[in-house]
Amino acid sequence: MTNQARIEVRHEGKAKIVELLDEEILDEITISEIAESLFSVLEEGSANQMVLSFARVKHLSSMALGTLIRLNKRAEEHGGKLKLCEIRKNLYEIFEITKLNKLFDIYESRDLAISSFG
Repeated sequence: MTNQARIEVRHEGKAKIVELLDEEILDEITISEIAESLFSVLEEGSANQMVLSFARVKHLSSMALGTLIRLNKRAEEHGGKLKLCEIRKNLYEIFEITKLNKLFDIYESRDLAISSFG
């Protein structure tokens, strides 16, 4: 499956750690493939705690932000939580402008995000 190459998943404690592998998440096909992968990872197994790393991501479209909002809602519906980490300064500004930094729990590092689950 080609969309598996868009994310890398590992488990740490109760959390699923997902790293986005694309530098640019801009076009509809890329976003659709990433969304499909993220939603399937969220729903597999019992752990609905997800840390999403943006360490490699340089550009993100508003359509991708919409996908994150839906993913967050789905995690909460399943009694889980989505936490974001390692967002570059230029991308974080988009989260601030859109006020999404108020919706999401955003952490500077992956370790901080993981430890926030307790």
